[in-house]
Amino acid sequence: MGDTLKGKVAVVTGSGQGVGRAVAIGLAKEGAKVVTNNRKPGGTGNAMMTSQHFKRMDAERSEWYQKEMEEIKGDAEGTAAIIKSMGGEAVPCYADASDFQAAARLIQTAIDNFGRIDILANIAGAFGICPVEEMTEELWDKVTRVKPKGYFNTIRHALPHMIKQKWGRIINTTSRAFNGDLIKHAEYCAANAGVVGLTKAVAIEMAEHNITCNAIGPFAKTRASYELEGLMEASNSDASDVWISGSAAKMLDFTPGPEYIAPFVCYLASDAAAEISGSIFNVAGNNIGMWADFEVAKTVTKFGKEPWTMEELTAGLPMSLFQGYRAPAKNYH
Repeated sequence: MGDTLKGKVAVVTGSGQGVGRAVAIGLAKEGAKVVTNNRKPGGTGNAMMTSQHFKRMDAERSEWYQKEMEEIKGDAEGTAAIIKSMGGEAVPCYADASDFQAAARLIQTAIDNFGRIDILANIAGAFGICPVEEMTEELWDKVTRVKPKGYFNTIRHALPHMIKQKWGRIINTTSRAFNGDLIKHAEYCAANAGVVGLTKAVAIEMAEHNITCNAIGPFAKTRASYELEGLMEASNSDASDVWISGSAAKMLDFTPGPEYIAPFVCYLASDAAAEISGSIFNVAGNNIGMWADFEVAKTVTKFGKEPWTMEELTAGLPMSLFQGYRAPAKNYH
């Protein structure tokens, strides 16, 4: 056990399994007291895979997938028990952070049990796959209710405590999908883009209070990884409802485990990262990448008081603003 985060108290949403569990354990190993969290005892089950999907898979692979997914399933109590078995301190809290009052109760759990809240790691997420023209309101709300709404909820309730103590670390979870994706899940892309905007806004507002806010986009073997590959196998080579163009190679064999995500989260939560705020990172195994800030690449200006005419735009833009242009959408085809 280390002491980099000794005396600090962390709340980790979505820490019943996967990346959240690894982050909670990692923070505890560095000396933090941890409130573990997920929505309900026993885990949340499959997000997309149904019994019908498993029936369409090869019987041997279906059995293997279900066994693997059962093994990675967990809940807040299970994660807290692991931390305690290592000699750390942890308290579980079952709460749906997408509910404003439940999020308040989650943060209050840290205050009631440990007297403070220093670190908030928003790891909880939801996902689904569906072509946007067929997507239901229920799927859209299910995913965007967790991100960014749930993240706002926990941040909103944690910040007054962090401001008062003049110290805080917030680490949100996004995905490279905030920039568009090969997978047909527009609601997931929108949810993660919302996390990026929220992260940057909180970082700017909280800079004067010694509170940082950053986001990570983890690439790790989680429930979503298994379900995505399961959907591919269940599709019998017709992946048009999953992928924009073609299909992706099987990735489970070379996808790193979630334990690789924890060290960088611990770093962002430490005093060493006091000047790092408002940044977005990719974390894949031992590779850490940082996204560049969005900036205007080209401009075109018409001088004078009259607005552009359609004739001027049609004639001028191809040789100015759009010279050498390639539509980002074509990068996925």
